[in-house]
Amino acid sequence: MKVLLVQREKNNDYTSNILLIINLFQYTSKIRQLSYKIYVRRMGKNKRSVMVLLSGGIDSAACLDYYLKEKFDIISIFIDYGQKAKTYELKSARKIAEYYKVRFEEITLKSTKIFSDGEIIGRNVFLILTAIMNYPEFKGIISLGIHIGTPYYDCSESFVKTINQLLQGYMGGNVLLDAPFLKWNKLMIYKYCKDNNVPLNLTYSCENGTDPPCGLCLSCRDRKGLNVS
Repeated sequence: MKVLLVQREKNNDYTSNILLIINLFQYTSKIRQLSYKIYVRRMGKNKRSVMVLLSGGIDSAACLDYYLKEKFDIISIFIDYGQKAKTYELKSARKIAEYYKVRFEEITLKSTKIFSDGEIIGRNVFLILTAIMNYPEFKGIISLGIHIGTPYYDCSESFVKTINQLLQGYMGGNVLLDAPFLKWNKLMIYKYCKDNNVPLNLTYSCENGTDPPCGLCLSCRDRKGLNVS
């Protein structure tokens, strides 16, 4: 779904654009309600548990808030796989979990690979498989804060569908991947955060892991575009 802000020569441009954003939110809300009903039907008694893969960034913080409002039992997981930003991401993830008063756990993996900024091919599937390897007894939903607007395969509907087929094979229907903001763009997630008082000041998103943030990577540019310091 793309947010198309049509430029008009009339004086009601701003009002028209705001109404378009509101309509998109209403539409995606209906999609989420339908998706939720499907998950409830498929998950049965396991539907109330969710494992949020918490990176310390805006999107996963929004996921945490979303599932709390849906009254799920939450475990938040931070995975240190050797990413450049692990120190500051972990610090932010802990603060976010403390803010929401949810269970927080950390998984540390060792690798000789030095990961660059930008796309890390296979990262999201790696995180999901790491989660079920470390919590084989878990039954419920694994959540990722992925969204439209990036060219990465592991942020796509096709990826979610493929992973759920994989999880069906491994976990026998006891675990499903959910991405509550899959059809939203970054601006819509930001608006959700503002409307729901998600603590954006606790989040960290620089892919280069610097303090202050580099201001050059895609995540930093996203934050700058949203005016998030």
